[in-house]
Amino acid sequence: MPYRTTRDGVKIFYKDWGSGRPVVFIHGWPLNGDAWQDQLKAVADAGFRGIAHDRRGHGRSTPVWDGYDFDTFADDLDDLLAGLDLRDVTLVAHSMGGGELARYIGRHGTSRVRSAVLLSAITPLMLAGPDNPDGVPESVLEQIKSGILTERSQFWKDTAAGFFGTNRTGSTATPGNVDAFWYMAMAQTIEGGVRCVDAFGRTDFHGDLSKFDIPVLVVHGDDDQVVPIDATGRKTASLVPGAVLKVYEGGSHGIAMVPGDKERFNRDLLEFLRS
Repeated sequence: MPYRTTRDGVKIFYKDWGSGRPVVFIHGWPLNGDAWQDQLKAVADAGFRGIAHDRRGHGRSTPVWDGYDFDTFADDLDDLLAGLDLRDVTLVAHSMGGGELARYIGRHGTSRVRSAVLLSAITPLMLAGPDNPDGVPESVLEQIKSGILTERSQFWKDTAAGFFGTNRTGSTATPGNVDAFWYMAMAQTIEGGVRCVDAFGRTDFHGDLSKFDIPVLVVHGDDDQVVPIDATGRKTASLVPGAVLKVYEGGSHGIAMVPGDKERFNRDLLEFLRS
């Protein structure tokens, strides 16, 4: 299996499909690179090179105890891009992965990057506060950590409902979506699960977004129950000059996996890649 070793000895697993201009997919929490299977095939079939890695402590990458912060995640991504000598890259990031993408640009710039797609991303800030009233309350973050520590297997099953919107009338999400979510979540370390909540809940990415100088597509569902669109997607699009915002009516947090929405996203992604 393909791995790249980071500067601190962590082995990062990745898939590498197709050939052509590279498109690197950055997964959300608590998933891994398997969440991008449909998109990897779509871009590879369209003549691009699709790459998706498992974040440290997730999936098949080293189940380390520490390093669950965005500076480290961004440096891991840089190790992957540099190790594979990828250039003219489009970065595509979901949820927590949006923070990884933003911090990568904040720390490493855009010399390797052609464009970026932020899907249901946590930028610029998740935590609610006086300047971010539409954000997620501190109490919710603590409840998430408690759920992981108390009985994570059942917690992940329960969490999948809001992630995919199966608790909404007319949802097209399948039992298979829920099973896949659970399987990937259980492959994340319990320490990583808890530490990532603090990381994605409290990290401020305003400074990172100010360094974006590339074309950006922002995609967000207006019924995202995990990452509220008014605190994140709409604000991100307003902060990045020239960013294009596409709002999926009734879209859940798991847009890239849910039937109907994933086909729409794949079309929007390929149109953006070809533009």
